[in-house]
Amino acid sequence: MGGTRAIRAGDGDGRGALGSTLSGIAVAIGFVLFLGGFVWGAVVYQPYTVPTDSMVPTVKPGDRVLAQRIGGGEVRRGDVVIFKDEQWSDSPMVKRVVGVGGDTVKCCGAGGRLIVNGKELDEPYIEAEKLDLAGAPGGSASRTPFEVTVPEGNLFLLGDRRGASLDSRAHLEEAGQGTVARSAVKARVDALAWPAMSMLERPETYAALPGGTSTAGPLLLQVAAVVAGAALVVLGAAYGPVVRVLGRGRRRERADVR
Repeated sequence: MGGTRAIRAGDGDGRGALGSTLSGIAVAIGFVLFLGGFVWGAVVYQPYTVPTDSMVPTVKPGDRVLAQRIGGGEVRRGDVVIFKDEQWSDSPMVKRVVGVGGDTVKCCGAGGRLIVNGKELDEPYIEAEKLDLAGAPGGSASRTPFEVTVPEGNLFLLGDRRGASLDSRAHLEEAGQGTVARSAVKARVDALAWPAMSMLERPETYAALPGGTSTAGPLLLQVAAVVAGAALVVLGAAYGPVVRVLGRGRRRERADVR
């Protein structure tokens, strides 16, 4: 009888020690994932507050976005980028890339659409500019007509709110016809962080053009690491209190049986 009780007590202690070890490992892994996700995110992304309404309805003034730090060579058509060009402004600006080196960008085609290399674009992300002109379409991608061949190594940029955006169209008479060097790009917007969290979609209309569209950065993976890490820390830390509560419950049951 005494030997049997000793074996059972030993088994219990063994299970308790193993559980404590596993909970400690879970907490340690959780901290690594949690902190690692944050550090990884801080290295890859920079937060940016949108200052103007030129990118409405995609992003609004005061919105907080997360922009992936990239080189200009990684930019593709349709990307929303943060760039700085002294001829445009002393401050960083946010616009959408509609043309890259070698492209012919023209507006407007049938129905007021933007044309890139002869292809009319479907741009559901823009706020179409209303034209109060006889015979004009109800909405247009630009009130200002233009046709530009983008120099190699440069980008043609437009705001999504075409009626209120000071973009490449405002610099057509300058060298490069309003285009900006790829080297001016500092980051690419991947997600809206505030007031709501959402990923920016890559416009399908550019997918058929040479080079296609860019792929999203590792933001979702980083968020998953942070969430998983937090869950492991909570579960691992909760192991001890839960075991103690359950142990007290079993001891009360034994006392009641006696």
